Amino acid sequence: MIPEQQFASDNYAGMCPEAMAAIVEANTGHVQSYGDDAWTQRGSDSLRKLFERDCDVFFVFNGTAANSLALASLCYSYNGVICASSSHVETDECGAPEFFSNGSKLLSVTTENGKLTPQSIRAIATSRSDIHFPKPRAVTITQPNELGITYSIEEVRAISAECRTLGLKLHMDGARFANACASLDCSPADASWRAGVDVLCFGGTKNGMAMGEAIIFFDHALAADFDYRCKQAGQLASKMRFLAAPWVGMLESGAWLKNAAHGNACANRFAARIAELAPVTRVFPVQANSVFLHAPAAILEGLHRRGWHFYTFIGGAARFMFAWDADPVWVDRLAEDFAAEVRAFRG
Repeated sequence: MIPEQQFASDNYAGMCPEAMAAIVEANTGHVQSYGDDAWTQRGSDSLRKLFERDCDVFFVFNGTAANSLALASLCYSYNGVICASSSHVETDECGAPEFFSNGSKLLSVTTENGKLTPQSIRAIATSRSDIHFPKPRAVTITQPNELGITYSIEEVRAISAECRTLGLKLHMDGARFANACASLDCSPADASWRAGVDVLCFGGTKNGMAMGEAIIFFDHALAADFDYRCKQAGQLASKMRFLAAPWVGMLESGAWLKNAAHGNACANRFAARIAELAPVTRVFPVQANSVFLHAPAAILEGLHRRGWHFYTFIGGAARFMFAWDADPVWVDRLAEDFAAEVRAFRG
């Protein structure tokens, strides 16, 4: 039987009902364009309420634009941005952070489990101070990171404290920020600005929207002229209400957290089902909505033949992602097919 649901990426999922309903509701009559409308105001205010702070909010189409423009706003062309070597800005954004900053260099750090530490940040920030080396200006961390591992609030605070000591700004790539909040059982405020984050890119696409990310500046000064940067980069939507409305639906209904908690729960369900299937081994802790597994090639090839899609681009590990709409029936079916392939492999 060909799987009716896939777990290769949480981008495979469609829109959740709350986001869809808000889009439909926004699709009524004529309203002002380019963000000068009630939906954009309501979406921005909903985020301010969620984060318990008077912050500057900008809606853009996708995560690459969000991260790249946010980092560009923190840096001059001669600056450097410290990041983990496995980070999305380093490995999967086609040089966009450098492009939009007119040349700021990513200073990547080899890390354990994809996490930066205060010590690793200090090591690269103080390694050189001569004019021939990019001057470090910002640090970017991903929450949860590309390996599905969350930073604890204490870890973010420690990184932030080091950034302050070194005169660096702290950016958070929150493509799956909702999953981190659900996993850590904390408020968005505690996971961001209260822990010292200066700017957050809050992901909507992977949380149940069709598209759309929110760039949130917790320091008004850092957001100066950012609207011009968005316009120049082609990220100012003429019908902005359709980017903003899903945020209203997701935030006012609580779906943003419900969706994330469900994805996390399905990841843990799957991890528990395959825990005893040697020689299959889990590579990283399951702390959000992803599970990374090492397995013999024959087992993985067998899963492909059964119709399952997944990627093996991080250290050869097979990655399985569980979206807002992950169906436990198909989660269990994947685990059952894994078990069948393990039995065939053992002979």
